[in-house]
Amino acid sequence: MAQISHFEYGWITPALSYALSVLGSVLGLVCAGRIRTASSTGQRIWWGSLSAWALGGTAIWAMHFMAMLGFAVSGTRIRYDVPITIASTVIAVVAVGIGLAIVGTGRLTAPRLLVGGLFTGAGVAAMHYTGMAAMRLNGTFGYDTLRVVLSVVIAVVAATVALWLAMTVRRPLAIAGSALLMGVAVNGMHFTGMSALSVHLHPRTGVVSGAGVSTLLTPIVLAVIFVVVGLVYALLAAPTDEDRAAAAYLDSRYAAAEQTPAPPEPIDPVGLRGRSTLGQPGTPFPSRRNPPPR
Repeated sequence: MAQISHFEYGWITPALSYALSVLGSVLGLVCAGRIRTASSTGQRIWWGSLSAWALGGTAIWAMHFMAMLGFAVSGTRIRYDVPITIASTVIAVVAVGIGLAIVGTGRLTAPRLLVGGLFTGAGVAAMHYTGMAAMRLNGTFGYDTLRVVLSVVIAVVAATVALWLAMTVRRPLAIAGSALLMGVAVNGMHFTGMSALSVHLHPRTGVVSGAGVSTLLTPIVLAVIFVVVGLVYALLAAPTDEDRAAAAYLDSRYAAAEQTPAPPEPIDPVGLRGRSTLGQPGTPFPSRRNPPPR
């Protein structure tokens, strides 16, 4: 059995992985908060998709890969299968998106929350072990069943709590505290699953195929930066509650102005019996000698 190190570069990889999970959780919670306040189905889909990318893509998957940078096995090099790695990303985002769709439509109830958490947690666990299956090294993997089950349970519980927070938390301080808690849960699930792994090296040596960490690191970092910048821009560009209130106030003022009746026409200076001829050519100005016509 080969010797495994989960912290090859010391504290830097777990610290970065935790920071990514907290950052993604903050953005995901803020985007999820817009789902229930959205005024149309299209807006709910938009904010749900952004939240799924933030939570699934950044808080979970990017955190997973960053933590994997510190994973090393003595006696062999580690490579990654690119298609399987991409598939793990899709699994994470889709699982979180479906979970948000389950709890974000209709009234939030305990059965709906449990179903969404179960589905999302299973998807997060599937993402983790799919990402593990993408590793290529000169050996075979083994897993401790009890720790694998424990990691799945942690994933389901963490996903259920995350969905509940996404639908209920609104204030900035509460969002920050929830994101810190979610970061602990996501990292706890990851390292619990990693502790279940064992590697048996092959007696023969050979070339390990696949992409190296340095090859994948640059596009992943750029993708995370673009996603974060895009999410921040979407949040800043979206109208706030104050903007919507101001727009509603202006609409009400415009509607009231349109419904206001026109001012009455001036009264005929000669009375209401007939049409006035005042001011017409040839008509004398009324006086004692020239009384107005009757």
